[in-house]
Amino acid sequence: MIQNKRTKGIIILFTLLLLLLFSQCIFSSPSKETAGPVQSTMPQTGGRTAPDSAEQVFYSFNSVAQKVLPVVVEINTVEVVEQTIPNFSNPFDFFFRNQPNQPGQQNPQGQKREFRQPGLGSGVIVKQDGKKIYVLTNNHVAGNANEIKVKLNDGREYDAKIIGNDPRTDLALIMFETSEKVPVAVLGNSDDLFVGDIVLAVGNPFGFESTVTMGIVSALGRKSMANSQISGFTDYIQTDASINPGNSGGALVNMKGEIVGINTWIASQSGGSVGVGFAIPINNSKKAIEDFISTGRVVYGWLGVSIGDLNDPSSEELRKTLGLGDKKGAIVFNLFKKSPADKSGLMPGDYITEVDNVSIDSSSHLTQIVGRLSPGTTSVFKLIRDKKMVTINVKIEKRADETEIQKNRDLWPGLIVTTLTDDIRKELKTENSVKGVVIVSVIEDSSAAIAGIKPGDIIEEINEIPVTDIASFYSVLNKQGSNRKIFQINRQGSSVMIGLLK
Repeated sequence: MIQNKRTKGIIILFTLLLLLLFSQCIFSSPSKETAGPVQSTMPQTGGRTAPDSAEQVFYSFNSVAQKVLPVVVEINTVEVVEQTIPNFSNPFDFFFRNQPNQPGQQNPQGQKREFRQPGLGSGVIVKQDGKKIYVLTNNHVAGNANEIKVKLNDGREYDAKIIGNDPRTDLALIMFETSEKVPVAVLGNSDDLFVGDIVLAVGNPFGFESTVTMGIVSALGRKSMANSQISGFTDYIQTDASINPGNSGGALVNMKGEIVGINTWIASQSGGSVGVGFAIPINNSKKAIEDFISTGRVVYGWLGVSIGDLNDPSSEELRKTLGLGDKKGAIVFNLFKKSPADKSGLMPGDYITEVDNVSIDSSSHLTQIVGRLSPGTTSVFKLIRDKKMVTINVKIEKRADETEIQKNRDLWPGLIVTTLTDDIRKELKTENSVKGVVIVSVIEDSSAAIAGIKPGDIIEEINEIPVTDIASFYSVLNKQGSNRKIFQINRQGSSVMIGLLK
């Protein structure tokens, strides 16, 4: 009996020891040394794996910042501005300054004086060629500067000069010389960005040098606001990484430490960051860098057309008339004579949908695509003409200076027409029996303007062939044969005949 009690006691004691050891295994946390590998369950996007922990993300920011800070510089500029200052030889001149000058008096209209206007921005070191160090920035930072100083992250300062600038893209390239070692940025591929990607903005906001802010890619392919001073030639990366005055020309960086954009502008009513900043994609800047170095300016491809959009709801009826369906693109209104478009066989009324297998979204998109084409190369254009798909090969030429293009008024046909709707009939007080298309715009100094064609004229016939709608207008205008086109026009109820020679 005693033996049985001893046996039971030993069993109970052994059981309690086992329970104690088991409870320690359950409630004690494994050490870092004994913890096994944790398999990530984070989603993968585009072949990229998200970090396993917040700790990894935290330290990745530090490594990226240390990689990028040395290649982002502070740019201080001085622009010499000339202004006229009123010239008063004595207090009474203020009241009598409109009187004719008396002999020996100074010019009461004032003297021209120069003022030094300082500016601040950022830049990215993008290339080194021997002692020459090239820095990419915005045109609005350095494009008009008379004096430029570059300050590196380590405190070194250099005098710099402008190599080239381009208002259309708001890009500029400056250069300084040194025999010392200087870090150069790694340019990434902005086409690899996704909405939601983490990015850093690096620059000198309000003069606080070497500032790093963090955000995400909020949107891609953003356009500048209509009628704004922001360049409309490029699309933009939108980010909520804080961008403020002084950040312009600085870097937008991915998590590999690669430059994916050049910070350019913000949308703000206060002038400070509200989380809506924009950067020029670096892919839009790579060609500009080489062009600046080789020619001092950006070399653009030139097609030679005036174009427009038919994407808004008000154009739905016109789209049906032209047989465009739901295709996006850009419509050709006019051709510059002897331009690549003219030589290749493009015609007014053509609706361009693709260039080299790239779908065209709008007229501004077509302008960007053509501008990036290299002069001398041949591109394949797909378009809709007479409700049919047509393919044309176009040999792109070099775009002239903007001032030369603005002076060129040799366009065909030199006018833009639209459908003669009931509302337009009422406005023009035109009878319902009148058929044709109405002219909404005439290019100044074009042959159409010189011939006397005016907005509001209704084109009823071309070379005695009736014009009933937009489709028939372009079909008859482009009809092969004589280059002489005789327009029969209804002008305020009177019939007018005007001839144009292509």
